[in-house]
Amino acid sequence: MKPSSNLAALIERYFTERLMRQRNVSANTIASYRDTFRLLFTFAQARLHKPPSTLGFDDLDAPFVSAFLTDLETKRGANVRTRNLRLTAIRSFFRFVSFEEPAHSAQIQRVLAIPSKRHDKRQVHFLTRSEIEAILCAPDRMTWLGRRDYTLLLLAAQTGLRLSELISLDRDAVHPGAGAHVRCVGKGRKERCTPLTAHARSALQAWLKEPARHGANALFPNVHGGRLSGDSVQSLLAKHVRAASEMT
Repeated sequence: MKPSSNLAALIERYFTERLMRQRNVSANTIASYRDTFRLLFTFAQARLHKPPSTLGFDDLDAPFVSAFLTDLETKRGANVRTRNLRLTAIRSFFRFVSFEEPAHSAQIQRVLAIPSKRHDKRQVHFLTRSEIEAILCAPDRMTWLGRRDYTLLLLAAQTGLRLSELISLDRDAVHPGAGAHVRCVGKGRKERCTPLTAHARSALQAWLKEPARHGANALFPNVHGGRLSGDSVQSLLAKHVRAASEMT
């Protein structure tokens, strides 16, 4: 078996057998781990000049993984917490491979030995009402993207849903009738219903009247109809916070 096809088979079995069938992890975890490998393959393309189809398991050695983590912080602006989350996904994959490919034990142990970074746990600060209103005024609601961002940020501010819960919402999760609420699967795979304020209900009703991009099922899709990633939401929030700061 060629190294590239071996890596592809390992990743496929890791997601389908280990994560989905054996551990039955949540869709949010699957999406997070998928994004980690998407970023890893993008980095490999730039650094090794190899597309995913020709990448071999031997390419994923400790120096390469360490360089990838450094690149996340220095070039992509990821914080230490995000860096550690990406490392957690990589470690999980390598622990799976340790049973599948014992011949690579030395390489696997060196990757597993890459330490997480320590970071200070900052005190959580809450936005004032005027700060929230300024951020909500930032998106240009004359555009589709602006209306999407506005509705997403309004729902986040008025319900307190986690980021993972927001991006996993489907259009049919919104129930705008009597007892308006949004249904989501939260931490620990627990389903819960969160009541909607009249303002949030009105905004979501208007948003749901817009044609779904490329038949998207996600409540807040990207321009191609796919589901937004956590990084994408953090990026759009940062953009609107900057715009709000400039307006005040």
